[in-house]
Amino acid sequence: MWATRIFKTRSIATEACKKNRILIGDMPVKPSRMIKAGDVIAVRKPPITYSFRVLDVTGNRMGAKLVPQYFENITLPEEYEMLELSKISGFVDRAKGLGRPTKKERRDLNDFTGSESNNPYIFNFDENWEDD
Repeated sequence: MWATRIFKTRSIATEACKKNRILIGDMPVKPSRMIKAGDVIAVRKPPITYSFRVLDVTGNRMGAKLVPQYFENITLPEEYEMLELSKISGFVDRAKGLGRPTKKERRDLNDFTGSESNNPYIFNFDENWEDD
């Protein structure tokens, strides 16, 4: 994976194997797994899964221009469409209830509930604080 520039570093490729993001024949593989010509490798990089067919095996890292001699990209066009949709939407996928709301979400929530005006701890600058 690292030698054919699918991952930037060997440690990232190893981590992907440990997280079961690299599959050969629908089976997760270990970083030490030897590949052979003809294997189809699926690499999950959310939000899509890339698929590659091994044409030849190399032991050394190579230049980007030589990669097509060793790997054939057989990723489905639907996967690339899904990638484009996620780029266009700009939506950050966050599980419900996890993390703090963003500033915009907090303001929208305050506008919706009107909770800011009901808070007794908010200082009102319009009040007169004249000494009696």
